[in-house]
Amino acid sequence: MLVCTKCGRTFDEKFLLRCTCGGTLLVKRHYTSFSPRNYLDMRRYIDYLPVDSVFLPKLTPAITPIVKDSEDLYLKLDYLQPTGSFKDRGTYVTIAKLKEEGINEVVIDSSGNAGISLAAYGLSEGIKVHVFLSYDANKEKISRLSALNAKLHFVDGDRMKVHEEAIRFSRDGNLTYVSHWMNPYFLEGTKTIAFEIYEQIKLPDYVFIPVGSGTAFLGIWKGFKELIEMGEIESMPSLVAVQAEGFESLCKRSKRKNTLADGIAIPEPPRIEEMKQAIKESSGFCISVGKEETLASLHWLRKRGILVEGTSAVTLAAYWKAKELELIDGVSLLILTGSAKNF
Repeated sequence: MLVCTKCGRTFDEKFLLRCTCGGTLLVKRHYTSFSPRNYLDMRRYIDYLPVDSVFLPKLTPAITPIVKDSEDLYLKLDYLQPTGSFKDRGTYVTIAKLKEEGINEVVIDSSGNAGISLAAYGLSEGIKVHVFLSYDANKEKISRLSALNAKLHFVDGDRMKVHEEAIRFSRDGNLTYVSHWMNPYFLEGTKTIAFEIYEQIKLPDYVFIPVGSGTAFLGIWKGFKELIEMGEIESMPSLVAVQAEGFESLCKRSKRKNTLADGIAIPEPPRIEEMKQAIKESSGFCISVGKEETLASLHWLRKRGILVEGTSAVTLAAYWKAKELELIDGVSLLILTGSAKNF
């Protein structure tokens, strides 16, 4: 069932983004044990996804590797997905749900990766995808969207303006809006990151996650919560919400702007209260990083053959900053969410 995070009202598992009270929704199911299937891709966790396997897309997200840098630092390379970002996980479940309900035309607003993912899976599964984005979006991402036959709609304004225009277009055209920001099925896909972490290295002390709309952050939180509910683990790692300076929603807003992390340049996410709850429940914290710190982390990663975008690199910058401020003591895992689109 779907449960409203604001009023607690429940709904059948249809494609729905908000409760009638305006609250966001989460999928709630009762799982009794953790027994992954014998697959080497995301189908390994099909029994923990709220979709019928007959509707799963042909393009399947990978189980991504974890690289050990030192005794207290690990990196999960979740950009090694079919379209180059972790968002394929959420798209995989979303597309299955859309197919289940016979929906063949959708609208999304995206700074790039979510749109690319939805366009790729939509093209593969015969679903028409309208993508709304700003004029200053990454040119390489725009090129990829065009190559995937997405219908592009450019908006003169910031990320929030793009979001508003996408909603207006979907309402005017009576089309399904599939915002990954509010989509409960998207989080069902990203929660599998937590399952993989547990199977690969058990539980680190800290998990550093880039946070804009919170789809990776909340998915990982939900995955660990479900492992606790199944009795597989007793507690979860401390979740560290990493934000870009100038676009903070959880940390104090900076006057400086980190323009290298466009994927998390979302100062007003709709699931902000859930993110606060996740930080509290996991004994985590928020930390924001600037442009110079992000550049330094990009350089460090590229020297090691890890080719990611700025939105991914903020996790390393945040790790260094947290170490310097003595905020952490133990094993940390960084989630690298998106690949570099140019070099």
